[in-house]
Amino acid sequence: MNHDWRSALRRLLMISGLAALIGWLLGILPWIMALTFLGYALWQLRQLHKLQTWLNSPDRDAPTPTSQGLWGSVFDDVYRLQRRNLKTQGRLKAVLKRVQDSTAALKGGVLMVDSQGNLEWWNEAASQLLGLKESTDVGQPITNLVRDPHFKAYFDNTDAYDEPLDMSAPTNPDVSLQIHITLFGLRDRLILCQNVTRLKHLEAMRQDFVANVSHELRTPLTVISGYLETFIDHKDVLPERWGRALSQMEQQSQRMQNLVNDLLLLSRLETTHGREHFSVPVPSLLKTIERDAQSLSGERAHKITLECDEQLNLIGLDNELSSAFSNLVFNAVKYTPNKGEIHIRWYADEQGAHLIVSDTGMGIDSRHLPRLTERFYRADASRQTDTGGTGLGLAIVKHVLLRHDGQLQIESRLGKGSTFSCHFPQHRRSHAESRREKAIESA
Repeated sequence: MNHDWRSALRRLLMISGLAALIGWLLGILPWIMALTFLGYALWQLRQLHKLQTWLNSPDRDAPTPTSQGLWGSVFDDVYRLQRRNLKTQGRLKAVLKRVQDSTAALKGGVLMVDSQGNLEWWNEAASQLLGLKESTDVGQPITNLVRDPHFKAYFDNTDAYDEPLDMSAPTNPDVSLQIHITLFGLRDRLILCQNVTRLKHLEAMRQDFVANVSHELRTPLTVISGYLETFIDHKDVLPERWGRALSQMEQQSQRMQNLVNDLLLLSRLETTHGREHFSVPVPSLLKTIERDAQSLSGERAHKITLECDEQLNLIGLDNELSSAFSNLVFNAVKYTPNKGEIHIRWYADEQGAHLIVSDTGMGIDSRHLPRLTERFYRADASRQTDTGGTGLGLAIVKHVLLRHDGQLQIESRLGKGSTFSCHFPQHRRSHAESRREKAIESA
């Protein structure tokens, strides 16, 4: 290109010199120079016109314009760039087609939505699950096509994208869908839609099985416990060696009854909706739990302290909150060494109401923390056996908090103790004064 540029410059200088010589000899130098530069400019315009015509040609295989010198090099370079660009476009189209073919083969729905919320592309599975039509729905707002208020609220709230949305299919209310949304690019959205009807049915079957088995176990366990109590009351007339066996049988039957009761409570929490909520007097509830914890501690002499806002109540169900809070406090008593400290704090701030239960126990390894609220998960199986726990306490706490719009936070370090925090939003707060006023008004 540099050589062609220098050649074009030499050619221009030669033409200018020759025109100047002819104009000087003829005595009309200005006119000759003007005509020379006009002709040169017209020639340049012709080359530009040829380039523009070629670039705008609908025929991609149109022949390259011919020229000499600098313009010939320009035409050749543009042609090479054009060929390279076409090859790149071909590769990109092949990759895009491969991606589209692979996503079209997925059983789950895949949709692409632009930053304005308009539908750009989707696969066949999405058409079947959401009832979309390619001929009319391209470019339409996705919230106009999927008319579910839960979906619209989920779509508009980008902070909720960490968790999936469960909803019924627009085309069939008996089909359960799970929606995941991911942001990419300039606020574009990738929506994944899966049919989880079978999983929902299996979960319902599991819940029904646990509830039915737990319910059926209550009667035989009650009978066994009753006879064991009778035997223990009359152990004086029984052989001495039976005493230890009867005591162990009574302990295990009681543990099994606790397990059945916890299973039934979990089943109820999972399968029923909360009844009408009332203002629960949490301070008095915590004082009762503190007294029970002192009794549970007994000779182990734990130092249990309670700090609470006497005017701070919570909108909810007292029996469920009592179960959740007592589980946290009693766990602290069970897993804190003798003469250890347990602190219970109930307070409110601008973010809502909070219950903090901290202890000076042995703590929990951080690798166990994400799974502590799973049913029957045991960070230390030997400690679970020693304390007689059912392995369902924290699962019950988690479900109770979910029914009260709350969150459970667990912090623990080995040898440094543990802290369990229950956080409730502002709309769950209630004050003792307002509760008394309502009682007076109703009276």
